[in-house]
Amino acid sequence: MTTEVVTMGEAMRLLVAEPGVSLRRARTFRACVAGAESNVAVGLARLGHRVRFLSRVGGDPTGAAVLATLKAEDVDVSAVDTDSGGYTGILLRDSHPSRAIEVQYHRAGSAAAGLTARYVREQGLDGARLVHVSGITPMLSDDARAATAELLAMARAEGATISFDPNVRRRLAAPECWRETLAPLIVQADLVFAGADELRIMGMSAHDLKAQAVVVKHRDHSCQIVTPAGTWHLPSAATTVVDPVGAGDALVSGYLSAWLRGAGPESALRRGLASAASVVACVTDIEGLPDQEDR
Repeated sequence: MTTEVVTMGEAMRLLVAEPGVSLRRARTFRACVAGAESNVAVGLARLGHRVRFLSRVGGDPTGAAVLATLKAEDVDVSAVDTDSGGYTGILLRDSHPSRAIEVQYHRAGSAAAGLTARYVREQGLDGARLVHVSGITPMLSDDARAATAELLAMARAEGATISFDPNVRRRLAAPECWRETLAPLIVQADLVFAGADELRIMGMSAHDLKAQAVVVKHRDHSCQIVTPAGTWHLPSAATTVVDPVGAGDALVSGYLSAWLRGAGPESALRRGLASAASVVACVTDIEGLPDQEDR
């Protein structure tokens, strides 16, 4: 069947500490998969969409576990390249509903950092209507930055809609590095999902972007959507928060699913907020993602 959505990025093995226990004191961890684009891919696949994931993993047990998890979620991983001499990134974190989350990355120089423009050209879009990528991918390496630029250029040439989430992680680079890398990319997007603080780092406002829709996430977890047709502001739909991590990617997948089915901006945002509420009620980035029966 024809691919609806292509996402590209790094999928890592996620180890989450037992709920409420700090990372340095944790003895028990839950294993899962995490990564901005892979989270969105899983969210869309659960909602019945055909999603193709472009990436690279190491030829190690961690990479095998990542691919098995994504495949079990009906994400098409047939184009994922396995680097026999490389390693797959690992992310350790804790989970707490009310304090800052502790995070530890082991990803520098991982197989995913070896994404290239040539790889993107070889894999293609397979007829996808929508391409989604986050700002994390071009920050992995110069090659990954070129791969992201190639993916967006290919999407534009083939008439696919471009969805972009800056997903700024200050642990990975300084704000000026994010601004330099992401500014040329975010302006190409048709659909943008950005935190208000991320837009400030970019030196932009939602109105500066000539996108079909810009979803702005606020610190109180409400969202504003800005479109040429109007602006809407909706509150968070969450009633129970167990683990706040993954809400942004769930918002994206819920919104994009509704958009793919023809929903308008306000309706799509409500679906995104509902998906985010489902995720934060569970531990891990993907466990709480809704499926078609939950829509």
